[in-house]
Amino acid sequence: MEMVPAWAPAVGFTLLPHAGGFLGSKITKKEIPVWYESLQKPSWCPPNWVFAPVWGTLYTSMGYGSYLVWKELGGFNEKSVVPLGLYAGQLALNWAWTPIFFGAHKMGWGLVTLLLTTGTATATTASWYNINKTAAYLMVPYLAWLTMASALNYRIWNDNRNKK
Repeated sequence: MEMVPAWAPAVGFTLLPHAGGFLGSKITKKEIPVWYESLQKPSWCPPNWVFAPVWGTLYTSMGYGSYLVWKELGGFNEKSVVPLGLYAGQLALNWAWTPIFFGAHKMGWGLVTLLLTTGTATATTASWYNINKTAAYLMVPYLAWLTMASALNYRIWNDNRNKK
C-alpha cells in the first residue's frame, strides 16, 4: 500500500480554492472587455489587473488555513464537520459569484451572494480561531477584501440599475 507524501495534503488544500477561481476566470475574461467595461464604476474601483493577483493570494491563504485546521483536528472527522463545512460553504458561495455577476449579469444577486459569502467566511474564521489562530488570521485579508468587494458590487449595482 502506497503512502501519501506528507506534503500532499498541504498542497491539495492550498490549491483547491484556485480551482473555482480558474474556472471563473474563463467567464470573467470574456465579459470584461464588453459588458464590465461598459458599466459605471466608482473612482476607487481597483484596476482590472489587480484582481487576479489579489484573488490568487487570498485563495492560497485561505486554502493553507483550511489545511492547518484539517491537520489540527486530525483530518475529516466529527470535530472537523463544522469548521471545514463552513469553509466549504463559503468557498462554494465565493465560486458562485462570478457566474452570477459576470456570467448572468445579475449584479443584485451578485451582491446577495457576496454578503452571504462574507457572513459564512466570518463564521468560518470565528470557528477556526480556537482551533488554529494562524488559520483564522490567514482569513483576515480575505474578510477585508470581501468587505471592499461588497461595497464595490453595491455601487456598481446601484449605479447601473437602469442599464440594459
